[in-house]
Amino acid sequence: MLIFATIGISAFGFWRLGLGNAERRELARERAWSRIYLAPLLLAEADRDAFRRDRAALLREKLLMKDVPDWEAGKSVYNTKRYTPNNFVVM
Repeated sequence: MLIFATIGISAFGFWRLGLGNAERRELARERAWSRIYLAPLLLAEADRDAFRRDRAALLREKLLMKDVPDWEAGKSVYNTKRYTPNNFVVM
């Protein structure tokens, strides 16, 4: 009789473990899809922030360098026509 109780309790435990694994798998799938759906929104937000920062930097450059002759605000300092994003380090 004790063996049947042990088998029953073990079967119930494994059944609950299976339910928990299925729930965890479903939550992981939901988390992955929510990140997939949010990625374009986050990229657009980062692009808007970068545009705002670039525009503010251009206005600051125009203001600071207004007395320097032959200075073109916003002109690339690199000898290339390719776009080079601003590099900054947060200290």
